Amino acid sequence: MNRATRINVALLGVIFGISGINHGLFETLQGNIPTGGRFISAIGETQKMWPHGNEPAFTLIPNFLITGIAAMLVGLTVIIWSCGYVHKKKGPIILLLLFILLLLVGGGMAQVLFFPWIYIVSRQINKPLVFWERFFDGKQALPGKLWPWFLGLGTVLLLIVLAIATTGFLPGVNNPEIVITIMLGCLAAEVILLPLTFIFGFAHDIKSGGRFLMGNANL
Repeated sequence: MNRATRINVALLGVIFGISGINHGLFETLQGNIPTGGRFISAIGETQKMWPHGNEPAFTLIPNFLITGIAAMLVGLTVIIWSCGYVHKKKGPIILLLLFILLLLVGGGMAQVLFFPWIYIVSRQINKPLVFWERFFDGKQALPGKLWPWFLGLGTVLLLIVLAIATTGFLPGVNNPEIVITIMLGCLAAEVILLPLTFIFGFAHDIKSGGRFLMGNANL
């Protein structure tokens, strides 16, 4: 089992599962009222903490309370599956289906950009990394050592983006336009860091032989 690859997938699954729960919580706070359409703001006007704190979402359920409960339950399932079952035989495809379900029940829209890549990488958890061995051509030691640092930085940036999107809080910055610019900058940096984290994770797995003594790879 490719340990670093599994950790990458599991950690991102946890983060996006938490994001779905966050969306669902604010949707339930809006109460037992109609959504008024498929495209909604997860955070209502009475709960909004800053001008850009709407948290856009999509839902097939025409009720804020029910869609919020569904989003929280699916978000929790994503976390559990990412941590304990994504390495199983059908783990990657079920994770992708959970991500799609999270999108459809109000769990947020922005993270959908990351879901396909997480799925593609999750399929490599139990596979020989033949292409990447050829790609690195014996030079995987340095990127393998850099993997934990990129993973840590990417995680921090994602958490900052999620926190700002909800609260608009950024120490020392009170201008909402500057805050959202910084948030989008962090998101743009994440778009660069995430692929590198995946690739460096492959390098780490090649370097270490991909051994991970946890669980059974069969469903």
